[in-house]
Amino acid sequence: MNYYIQQSIHINLIRIEGISNSSVLQIGSSGIIKPASYLYNTGGFTEPAPEAEVPTPGELAATPAVPLIAPSIT
Repeated sequence: MNYYIQQSIHINLIRIEGISNSSVLQIGSSGIIKPASYLYNTGGFTEPAPEAEVPTPGELAATPAVPLIAPSIT
């Protein structure tokens, strides 16, 4: 059975707290969304990655994860 849907969507504000790999954000109607997740070794690595360095609690707060630019006042 075929469904034909006509819709009008108006979004004034959308707030997404988090989204991860293989997530789907759907607004409105859709046909079938088939989940797919593919892993590729494009670097040709043969060994596991080294363990991550755990920062000290004070170090994490002092260094921003994203470079910040001072605001310009015009």
